[in-house]
Amino acid sequence: MVVLKTQKELFAMREACRISGQALRLAGERVRAGMTTRELDRIIHDFILSKGAKPSFLGHNGFPGSACISVNNEVIHGIPGPKKLKEGDIVKVDVGAYYNGYHGDNAATFPVGAISPEAQSLMDVTKESLYRAIAAAVPGNRIGDVSYAVQSYVEEKGFAVVRKYVGHGVGKELHESPEVPNFGKPGRGVRLMPGMTIAIEPMINAVGVDVKVLSDNWTVITASGSLSAHFEHTIAITEQGPVILTDPD
Repeated sequence: MVVLKTQKELFAMREACRISGQALRLAGERVRAGMTTRELDRIIHDFILSKGAKPSFLGHNGFPGSACISVNNEVIHGIPGPKKLKEGDIVKVDVGAYYNGYHGDNAATFPVGAISPEAQSLMDVTKESLYRAIAAAVPGNRIGDVSYAVQSYVEEKGFAVVRKYVGHGVGKELHESPEVPNFGKPGRGVRLMPGMTIAIEPMINAVGVDVKVLSDNWTVITASGSLSAHFEHTIAITEQGPVILTDPD
């Protein structure tokens, strides 16, 4: 069931989303060659706690980190640990914060120093596909319009949309209805209505749609071994159009 939020509920949820956005921005500022993904996770963890919030992901279904940190061919759900970032890596940071009864959820892909033109293009296309999808998230449209906005742009640029994992509703629960795929046909799916809050999160591979899960039962990698990028915002559907709740400002 899709949960519609009142203006009061959206106001309360905005604070959780803002904290999540600020934590993600801080992570991007702190990313550097030589640091471990565990060190980056600790920075995120401490920041969220400093705001009186809790990391949404810590302990969620047993996840051991406060953020999902995935490097290069890792798509999502990377477990923070001893892996050191190096020059030329791209690192995906997915952050959630729980505050005042609501969750915020966002992600971005950051370069570690100078990166390859392919990596930069993949990041640029993935980020642009997110904003095209957000632009399509207006009352009266359907989830398929949002999905198609991602897929059509990404495939036009020669990259591949992950099918196995999708976006989702967000609110009092980290994952709510509806699912928000990054592929689909316009005019199909749940109709968008004011009060809906959804996380749109393109997960885009340089080569091939297929992915597989490592033996840790969390980390998802590209089956092709190619790079992958991930961007995400939690947004609200309003009468005036989509509003990005995870804007850190």
